Amino acid sequence: MSEKDRKAAGAQVAPAMGTPGLINKEDIPQVLPILPLRNSVFFPGGVLPLAVGRQKTIALIKDAVRDEQVIGVVTQRRAEEEDPGAADLYTVGTVARIVKLLKMGEDNYSLVVQGLARFRVLDLVQESPYLKARIDPVEDKTAADEVEVEALAINLKKLAREVIELMPELPAAATELVDSITHPGHLADLIAANVDVPIEEKQQVLETVDLKARMKLVLELLNRKREILKLSNKIDSAVKGEMSKTQREYYLRQQLKAIKEELGELGEEEEELDELGERLKKAGLPPEVEKVAQKELNRLKSIPTASSEYTVARTYLDWIADLPWTKRSEDNLDIENARQILDADHYGLQKIKKRILEYLAVRKLKNDMRGPILCFVGPPGVGKTSLGQSIARSVNRKFVRLSLGGVRDEAEIRGHRRTYVGALPGRIIQSMKKAATINPVMMLDEIDKLGADFRGDPSAALLEVLDPEQNFSFSDHYLDLAYDLSKVMFVGTANLLDPIPGPLKDRMEILELPGYTFEEKVHIARNHLIPKQLKEHGLSPDTIAFDEKTIIKVIMAYTREAGVRNLERRIADICRAVAVEVASGKLTLGARRAVGETDLPEMLGPEKFWNETVERTEIPGVATGLAWTAAGGDILFIEATRMSGKGSLTLTGQLGDVMKESAQAALSYLRSKSDHLGIPSNFLEKTDIHIHFPAGAIPKDGPSAGVTILTALVSLLTGIRVRSDVAMTGEVTLRGLVLPVGGIKEKVLAAHRAGIKRVILPARCEKDLVDVPEQARKELDFVFANQMDEVLAAAMEENPVGRKVPPPPEPPKQPGSGEVRA
Repeated sequence: MSEKDRKAAGAQVAPAMGTPGLINKEDIPQVLPILPLRNSVFFPGGVLPLAVGRQKTIALIKDAVRDEQVIGVVTQRRAEEEDPGAADLYTVGTVARIVKLLKMGEDNYSLVVQGLARFRVLDLVQESPYLKARIDPVEDKTAADEVEVEALAINLKKLAREVIELMPELPAAATELVDSITHPGHLADLIAANVDVPIEEKQQVLETVDLKARMKLVLELLNRKREILKLSNKIDSAVKGEMSKTQREYYLRQQLKAIKEELGELGEEEEELDELGERLKKAGLPPEVEKVAQKELNRLKSIPTASSEYTVARTYLDWIADLPWTKRSEDNLDIENARQILDADHYGLQKIKKRILEYLAVRKLKNDMRGPILCFVGPPGVGKTSLGQSIARSVNRKFVRLSLGGVRDEAEIRGHRRTYVGALPGRIIQSMKKAATINPVMMLDEIDKLGADFRGDPSAALLEVLDPEQNFSFSDHYLDLAYDLSKVMFVGTANLLDPIPGPLKDRMEILELPGYTFEEKVHIARNHLIPKQLKEHGLSPDTIAFDEKTIIKVIMAYTREAGVRNLERRIADICRAVAVEVASGKLTLGARRAVGETDLPEMLGPEKFWNETVERTEIPGVATGLAWTAAGGDILFIEATRMSGKGSLTLTGQLGDVMKESAQAALSYLRSKSDHLGIPSNFLEKTDIHIHFPAGAIPKDGPSAGVTILTALVSLLTGIRVRSDVAMTGEVTLRGLVLPVGGIKEKVLAAHRAGIKRVILPARCEKDLVDVPEQARKELDFVFANQMDEVLAAAMEENPVGRKVPPPPEPPKQPGSGEVRA
């Protein structure tokens, strides 16, 4: 059976009768439905509860109950086999009758089966919807009245009683049950079913038809079990002796404590507990928490200090005393002051700053307002984490950062229960202790990097933390007390929204941070990054001078990113190079070092990025597209070429299925509109087309490259070049419609960074330009297209729409009969 419909088999019990003659051989059908059983062997005369959930098994029991027919129960050879066949089953099983059936859920049933007789599987006759097999009923070969069989039965009962006495967990009625069974075969089967031995040995008992041999085999198994139990009891007695020794040490320590009290040497522990009690009183605990803490403190006073329980209880009370229950920092509600701090720390990001100032304004009007739950989403390096620190500074709150990247254990959020050795509260409570106030700014960094495994799903544990209707009584497993998180201002950060589960995303207010434009990067470098790096490298502002051309050159030639993290690294490289000059004496102290464009190759090495759109689009068949990436968007070149062949289309560049289908759709549209575009209708008859997407190591997928692919193909087949300053995005249909796509903001900023002058977008994406920075909107020429004809007219140096098909070349003239061939 599969993991889903694992049979929860309990102990097999005997039915209320003395012999197993529960069915005649003639009443057993020649073909039986087969129910595979794993981790257990079912014997005739036994009653076994089963839980099933697999579809095959459910279909089997439904048919069996409806037709009131018996079934065959056969044990699997390998328990992990999910869909067993003939080779996966033993050849001997038990005919069974379903005596009770209960539906436990949509796909779960509980049933009780009664074993009737043995059978041997001859062959399988059906595998779907469930197994059916042709069988041969098997009977015991030895008569039940032989003297040797009777003697074996007496020994079996005697040995079984000894085993039952060695196992106090078994009920007293087990001995009476063994004594009540008179049929030797039934006795052997019952004992074999309930003795704890490997499945293979139980199956051997089931397959042994000779009654005397079977009883001897069961005697051997039972005797081995008795010896194991005797040895186990011996070990248990030794352990109890060790416990007695521990108790003796405890009494001696108590006596030693009494002696110290008489000598006046005891008092440090009591002083510590009194100090702990004072800390609990000053903590401002809520009534429910104070009641629990006082009870635990009273219990602690009665526990010996040498006991491990003392340390557990003491640590628990320390956590309660150290947590902030009522202590809070006073918010600075001066909106103008907050605006100045946010502007000083970060350039741009107006949407985020506006939201923080709105919160302060409402907080000023309504004193008991709950803390907002925000989530900053954007590419790496745009300042999400540092923005949290600025928010805390602007509202005069403590700042704590909680990194969630790679967290896979639910206990990381909720903590471990105190029953575990070394248990601690979760990260939320630990961060509150670190903040020491009840209203900090708590940053949940990299919330999209949360994982989940067999230990639980931490994102599910965060649902309570980030729900304003629930987090006023957050329950940590370690504390097991209600803790108020409603005053905390939660700020999450993420690079992508897709990995965040829907319910968790719904609890947060999503604020997207776009990438920076050139102008913003220059401003950030001059006013934030350069002063910061000069300070970190021990250089004064008078030591080094950057002109604007140098900063622009660093941004364009040495970094290409949505954020400014690599830009800061390059500025740090320049500062280190100047620091070396100062330290080595090449630059005298107090002199000013002007860093120009000519100094960059020596300090930063050769240029890493350059504007290659002009070079790439010099020949027909190359078009520039726009792609969305987690780093904020990029330009994408699509190259097409043709060669002699049989009309096949080759696609390379590690493409996904959607992008491959876009290329097929573009080619189909081109073939249907070839006359309209001045392309011969038979252009594919003796030609192969190859479309390549450079940067082949990077996986690519999505429909937004459809218009770019089609433009590259038209350019290739018409010989008209695509304009070098044009980039485009959009999905194309077989009718030539341009459909909207996502990631417009990131794609437009990528085009702006790459020096593109004209961007072609689907007409229905015009509304998405609202989120694009104003500088990029001013410097770019946008073309909004509904049809591919509009895209081709705007993208190509010459409009191919309506061109006449060039006449086919004339065939070479055949030499006449009067001509002499060389």
